[in-house]
Amino acid sequence: MRQYRYSFWDGTQEPFDLHPDEVMDELADDLFNDSSVMRALQRLMQRGMTNQAGQRTKGIRDLLEQLKQRRRQEMERYDLGSVLNDIKERLQDIVDTEREGIDRRLQEARQRVAQDPSQASLLQTVQNLADRRRDTLDQLPDDPAGQIKQLSDYDFMDAEARQKFQELMDELKQKMMEQYFKDMQSSLQGMTPEQMQGMKQMLKDLNQMLDQHSRGQLSDEQFQQFMQRYGEMFGPNQPANMEELMEQIQERMAQAQSLLDSMPEETRQQLQDLMASLMDDEMRQELGMLAAMMDDMYPPDELSRQYPFSGQEEISLDEAMRVMDQLQQMENLEAQLKDIRTPDDLERVDEEKLAELLGEEAKRTWEELKKLMKRLEEAGYIRRKGDRLELTPRGIRKIGQKAVRDIFAQLKKDRIGSHETRYRGMGGENTGETKPWEFGDDFAVDLQKSLMNTVRREGVGTPLRMRVDDFEVERVEHRTEAATCLLLDRSRSMGYYGNFTAAKKVAIALHSLISSQYPRDALYIIGFSDVAVEFKGEDLPELSWDTGISGTNMHHAFMMSRKLLAKHKGCTRQIIMVTDGEPTAHLDHGVPYFSYPPSPQTIRETLKEGRRCAQEGIVINTFMLENSYPLIDFINLLSRVNRGRAFYASPDKLGEYVLVDFLNNRRTRVA
Repeated sequence: MRQYRYSFWDGTQEPFDLHPDEVMDELADDLFNDSSVMRALQRLMQRGMTNQAGQRTKGIRDLLEQLKQRRRQEMERYDLGSVLNDIKERLQDIVDTEREGIDRRLQEARQRVAQDPSQASLLQTVQNLADRRRDTLDQLPDDPAGQIKQLSDYDFMDAEARQKFQELMDELKQKMMEQYFKDMQSSLQGMTPEQMQGMKQMLKDLNQMLDQHSRGQLSDEQFQQFMQRYGEMFGPNQPANMEELMEQIQERMAQAQSLLDSMPEETRQQLQDLMASLMDDEMRQELGMLAAMMDDMYPPDELSRQYPFSGQEEISLDEAMRVMDQLQQMENLEAQLKDIRTPDDLERVDEEKLAELLGEEAKRTWEELKKLMKRLEEAGYIRRKGDRLELTPRGIRKIGQKAVRDIFAQLKKDRIGSHETRYRGMGGENTGETKPWEFGDDFAVDLQKSLMNTVRREGVGTPLRMRVDDFEVERVEHRTEAATCLLLDRSRSMGYYGNFTAAKKVAIALHSLISSQYPRDALYIIGFSDVAVEFKGEDLPELSWDTGISGTNMHHAFMMSRKLLAKHKGCTRQIIMVTDGEPTAHLDHGVPYFSYPPSPQTIRETLKEGRRCAQEGIVINTFMLENSYPLIDFINLLSRVNRGRAFYASPDKLGEYVLVDFLNNRRTRVA
């Protein structure tokens, strides 16, 4: 007995997973539009789909739109003109703290003199120092760079102010170096002059290593020696090789450049001056050389972007760098999403990064997209053939069933239905043989063989659980058959005006209808442009029109049809032709001859072949997708010599007319 367990939905479960049948129905529309399986899957991944329960699986376009909205939110939130406000406030706090310290030192000196008048000279000394310090503070420039430059040479009287300034300097040096290197915070905090000299030496060695790399003279051993000496400066995420190191530097420089380019001009100049004030000549030279070499190898325009920030919320320099890092990650993710061409490309996208930037729902969307391919393969609808994907016979039947459903759904209630019946024809003789039961067979079950099939599959024991494919029925020699040639015009005009999609859908529907409900019938599919070519049912999903060929060679198509239908005696034989133009080509001694407007010889040869079809009992029914006078005049002549019928149909009604005509033309023949 089957048991079910229920639990509250917490948002992580997938109660309405996409079923392979639903995915195939969605793919069918693309495959009707002369698309390959790979292109149809690509379009499905791009647009997403909605299942029968109404739950929508987002596609790549939805994720790209989310990225676009996320970027817009960030840019509409912050004011990059405020990135230095935090530094200005901290500098003002340092100055205020120093002034308070000066006042406190003076007050302490006065108290000591009051207790001991002999120390009056001490008070004068402190007073002189205080006056000079105040004058220096009063003359500080307005810009942060100038203030930092003067305060760097300033002898603080207050210890707390000195500590605050040193902490600010450490943070700014960290941000300066983070324009080039990531995760260097631990290396720069509280750095001594000796350690700063070590940083300069690292830059010098790095520049030398980059120069060797550009000339192809750098060995892996030299890189490893560099990392053994300076690895701690790069934090926990140390690059494993020179390429990773250059990639990290490139990304950081691009972020810094994007930040500068996105700032108001005044703020940008102040920030550049501020960073320059933190460097001595030696470090400025080494960093300039590093930037020049990186620019030569990786032009900055390739990664850096200018973002139009328009918000009002203030943002610190540290937060601005974080936002730039996120925006760059969004750019990289967007490039990855736009580069998706095949289901295998989905593996190249970092799902954790997707979740970080767009949330867990986006990650679940990506996991669902990755499952599509696997589910279709497991269901037996598609298979790999080298680098290609192709439909299996089961997949072809599936989209054929979709075509039949779509076409018959258009029929009026008073028209012929889907014609499901237990009998394939009138009469028939038992051959004494059995066969696996198929849809449409009379349910004359051979119980003994059916039960033996179940025992072979399940083994000895009871109860026996029979399946549909266990049943065998008595084989009957049916006498009712029909042989049909479906001629599809593949000339250039069929594709230009969107007619070939409708014609192809009809071919798929007829193939599915005949193979599933009339298995003894024969259907031949012939495409014709300058020449006629026969196609198999498995070719239909990827069948397309001839983009560069204008010829419409009905003459060759009729000849090929007569040859194929000659193999079927004593049954209904017919040709169903779908075209949008009169014949403009015929075979002349086996070579196609083209002429537009149609030559009289082409018209004569085509009508002769139509008459030969009539003489052999083959009826030609023509469905015209254009109502031009030349085409109507020719089809009237063809119908007269062949005694067939002609219909004018719009592409959206083509399938309805063709299938009804096919079913109406089935006849019972007695051998």
